[in-house]
Amino acid sequence: MRDCLLSRGLGDVYKRQDVYRSTKNYEPISLAAVEPESGEILAVLQAVIIRDAPGFVGSISSRSIINNGPLFVEGKKGLEALEKLLNYYEKFLHNRAIYTQIRNLWDTENSKGMLESLGYQYEPHLNYLIDLNRPAEKIWGDIHKPRRKGINRAEKVGIQVRKIETRDEIKDCYKVIEETYKNVRLPLADISLLESAYDKLSDKRLIDFYLATLEGEVVGSRVVLKYKGQVHDWYAGSKQEINYVNEAVVWHMLSEYAGKEKVFDFGGAGHPDKPYGVREFKKRFGGEEVNYGRYKKIHSRAREEIMKSGLKVYKTVGKYVHIGI
Repeated sequence: MRDCLLSRGLGDVYKRQDVYRSTKNYEPISLAAVEPESGEILAVLQAVIIRDAPGFVGSISSRSIINNGPLFVEGKKGLEALEKLLNYYEKFLHNRAIYTQIRNLWDTENSKGMLESLGYQYEPHLNYLIDLNRPAEKIWGDIHKPRRKGINRAEKVGIQVRKIETRDEIKDCYKVIEETYKNVRLPLADISLLESAYDKLSDKRLIDFYLATLEGEVVGSRVVLKYKGQVHDWYAGSKQEINYVNEAVVWHMLSEYAGKEKVFDFGGAGHPDKPYGVREFKKRFGGEEVNYGRYKKIHSRAREEIMKSGLKVYKTVGKYVHIGI
């Protein structure tokens, strides 16, 4: 199974590297562990160093994120290759990031011991997966009643959902996402991330941008990534004063992907022991709850404390200190 994921993941690594390279304040790191004699790829890693600004602010906010990886072949050989790869990665990183976070998309029990021995601490992190390989009626039947009411009310008030038609509409998507992030006082990547993703992935049908409108005004948006039957909920936003927008967009996507894709990945639902309103929204769409967790290794505790302090200030007073998480 891991060998299959590795072969699938190689293409994903190259695509993400292209997107990251064209994004402001993003620096991709793509590494592979290769068997010298046979040339066989035993492990791959795609990380991205994210800085929230150039100069000093960037240096105290830089972190490295490894999404759905690293990947490695099954067995002892793969684990040994992964260990060597991570050791090399940290030398290559060379103090350019405060910490590394690995965000899992599947169970990592077979590599957990090795990762923890290298200083990567595991933390629970929930997610919800919805089976798309069935008719829309079946998906509708699993959605909790209050959520179905919200979907019906959105339709009655006239909220409409569609995919964007031109690159220029990315600005409309981003604007409502940015507004949402400011309301909850969380930092957001530069618009160049979405523009780069559109440029690199849209022709290959690996990304979809959705807009929700009410009486001609954009009131919500959602961006999803697609790969090998997996649909990953990436970015979302909605007008705070308009009800049922998110319900409308999610249901539109689920019904559109029903019978065509395999799984809708809701993109995370937080730590199980910490309150998180978004979790309740996602939970009521009836998906399977999974806890694949995350790993984190701190490379500079002093800089991490500065980063945490900056984020607290941003959340408290709403100043644009764009310290990322």
